[in-house]
Amino acid sequence: MKKYIFLSAVLILFSTALFSKEVLLLHSYHKGYKWSDDISKAIEERFEPYRNINLTTIYMDTKKIATPAYLNKLASLYKEQFEKRKFDLIIVSDNNAFDFAIQYHDYLFKNLPVLFCGVNNFEKAFLEKNNMKNYMSGVVEQVDIEKNFQLILKLHPNIKKLIIINDVSQTGQAVRRELNKIIPLYKDKFKEIEYIDNMDIEQMKDTIDNSNEDTVILFVLLFKDKTGKFFTYKESLKEIKSVAHVPVYALWDFYLNYGAIGGLLTSAKGQGDAVSNMALDILENHKNINDIPILEKSPNKYIFDFNELKRFNIDISTYLDDYKIINEPITIYKEYKNFVVFIATVIFVLFILILMMRANIQRRKIVEKDLSNRIKFDKVLLDTLPNPIYYKNIHGKFLGCNLNFANLHNCTKEEVIGKTAFDFYPLDIAQKNSKVDENLLSTCGMHTSELTLHFNDKMRYFILNKAVYENIDGTVGGIVCIMDDITERVQQKQFLIQQSKLAEMGDMVAAIAHQWNEPLVELSAQVQDIALSYQLNELKNIQMDAFVKDSMVQIQYMSKTLSDFRNFLKPSTKKILFSIEKCLDEIFDIIGKQIFYSNINLNINYVDKNQDLLIFGYENEFKQVLLNIINNAKNKIIEHNADHKTKGNITINIYNTPNYNTIEICDDAGAIPKNIIGNIFDPYFTTRKEGTGFGLYMAKVIIEDKMGGKLRVRNDNQMVIFTIKMPNKNYKR
Repeated sequence: MKKYIFLSAVLILFSTALFSKEVLLLHSYHKGYKWSDDISKAIEERFEPYRNINLTTIYMDTKKIATPAYLNKLASLYKEQFEKRKFDLIIVSDNNAFDFAIQYHDYLFKNLPVLFCGVNNFEKAFLEKNNMKNYMSGVVEQVDIEKNFQLILKLHPNIKKLIIINDVSQTGQAVRRELNKIIPLYKDKFKEIEYIDNMDIEQMKDTIDNSNEDTVILFVLLFKDKTGKFFTYKESLKEIKSVAHVPVYALWDFYLNYGAIGGLLTSAKGQGDAVSNMALDILENHKNINDIPILEKSPNKYIFDFNELKRFNIDISTYLDDYKIINEPITIYKEYKNFVVFIATVIFVLFILILMMRANIQRRKIVEKDLSNRIKFDKVLLDTLPNPIYYKNIHGKFLGCNLNFANLHNCTKEEVIGKTAFDFYPLDIAQKNSKVDENLLSTCGMHTSELTLHFNDKMRYFILNKAVYENIDGTVGGIVCIMDDITERVQQKQFLIQQSKLAEMGDMVAAIAHQWNEPLVELSAQVQDIALSYQLNELKNIQMDAFVKDSMVQIQYMSKTLSDFRNFLKPSTKKILFSIEKCLDEIFDIIGKQIFYSNINLNINYVDKNQDLLIFGYENEFKQVLLNIINNAKNKIIEHNADHKTKGNITINIYNTPNYNTIEICDDAGAIPKNIIGNIFDPYFTTRKEGTGFGLYMAKVIIEDKMGGKLRVRNDNQMVIFTIKMPNKNYKR
């Protein structure tokens, strides 16, 4: 018997792991938004009995931002986030997630079935148009405006004015289109209908405050007013209720408990229940999504708040048969009934406890075996993960690791146990690691940092994600760390930076040609002079010495130019402390003459000439940024002044503030058009035919991502000013 129970338990665990289903729930809005939370809660409750269904929930947060650029970034993020995940079903809630799933279906969810809920303004033709008919089904969200109009007329036969409050969100606009169809049909039944969606909150409150007693409010949505001020669903209704002395009806159930009487409400729970039932048909009953019809009639319900009904003395029982009332006081009968149920439940629980105590010994043995199997499973799971992982106690000693961490350090997992960071890393890295761990243990939080290690003359880059774990008794147990190998990404970024340097090579070669022009002319003249003196037998030793000395000066100057050019092409491998003034001098040693012969005045202004401003970072990459911006200014001035041949101006201002060392590079070749100034740092954006659109993008990557600074651009009348801000040694971010 014991063997049979144990074998059954093992088979159940094995089948659960083998036949698990992965479901992704994609919400349009943010966590804490009651509509989304109620849908999630309904789906989670419906899935709870099915242990083989794993639900992953993510939020797009499109109430606050939903630009195409933001959605593209989300798609890229999800592509990377779920690259190694295999989902069996996608569930999307509300229109933004619905549209996102259609737009990026082939990119993110190719060939996967998609169920939707909470979608307004739905048309089947839209699925056919986007080739999604064979991949999608779901539950349509429809607010029943006309039935709510009828309800208001029944409950308030003497009403003279109906005020409708809405916003201009995507859902609000969908409701407005329905209102535009229905309002004309009820103009004779309501003496006045006032629609509000273009006021700030104070104007709305004034309008409502001045309304008469024979007025009723239909509150649709209000997440953002005319000024752009954002409200939660609670805040907006509370603002209206603070001045409203007339009944307020709603179209969604999440406004209940905050002052709305109710109505025929669209229910988030109803949407969640309906779509989760469809999901179970696919996951458990193995139905094809084509066999699941779209539920086009929204599962709306009549729901009312007892407190608001009582406040306005409204009796709905004579008008409705099927409805629900919340916040209704418990009667004596119900109170005693609940007590009886409670006593019966207690007796039943005690009986179950007695049975459980009898089987406790057998159950504990089974649990111990299951726990042993689970520990073995967890070890296998850790070893299959591609990231090096380790965990250690509060004293810094390793308690264990996965196979990848052991392989990284060319040892076995058993050899890792009991050692510390000082056994694996150089002293400076180990000391820094220990200090981070001490701070982390004191705060019981999480920490992310970067680490560079040398293995067999190769550098590898890691991101360390650390978190404190607790023992079962609540005490701090130690630290777990997941190492993410970003070597390939770092090398790729360095490659892009080097490619950007090579893109500047044409201008650099042209600059060197200008730099060499004068010394070559000078050498040519000296050679001719020596040759003539030799032919006339007038060549003297002192002339030859002077010729050699002058020639060497010119040759050394040309050699220095080549050396500066060669140093520019070398990638910087580590951060150093370097001088801004030295960087500019070396750049203008190469391109200074080219700027001069381009009929451009160059002005460099040091606010404090006695102070040499220093930057901690990558010197050659910083020179690359300066060279790119200065070359862009030069080319723009040449193009701008080609017709009237006036002198252009490039001005460079260098100064420091308490937190930053600042460099401003200004040119007077005309302002950047307003419609493109926000895009000039985007990759592949260019206004030049021969441009790559890569220089300014890489400049921003170098300054902001690699060196922790800021790169901005602005227009000042007809001047363009690029501002580089680099943290100084006193600034702590």
